[in-house]
Amino acid sequence: MELTVYLAGQIHDDWRDEAAKTAEEKELPLKFVGPQTDHDLSDNIGENILGEQPGNYYKDDAASDINNFRTQVLMQKSDIVIALFGDKYKQWNTAMDASSAVQLQKPLIIIRPEELIHPLKELSNKANVTVSTVEQAMEIIEYIYK
Repeated sequence: MELTVYLAGQIHDDWRDEAAKTAEEKELPLKFVGPQTDHDLSDNIGENILGEQPGNYYKDDAASDINNFRTQVLMQKSDIVIALFGDKYKQWNTAMDASSAVQLQKPLIIIRPEELIHPLKELSNKANVTVSTVEQAMEIIEYIYK
């Protein structure tokens, strides 16, 4: 049984590669999807499709519409959502995606460092499981197959 896992969270490091590598090592039948990780494409997709916008507000708004559409489609098709909250970047998109997963009643694993326990307490309470590493999240998924 193959499961589709939506990997929500910041796009500025290789944590998704770590999840895929761990899944491969554990021989887990998983398909990974997630937000657009090409930052320039994500920022410019509105203008790429709709044409030049009259200012940065409209450029961001057009890109947001298309990125949110993409996220909604992929998340609705996912079996599991993993939301990683890192400590380097603002985590607005991660919080939005995790909240969407809760709203869609998708099984949700939150990964967050210890220093974010307090600020994420309500969201962690809504998740199915909260862990501190990608490895722990993959172990939880591995447990499904045991």
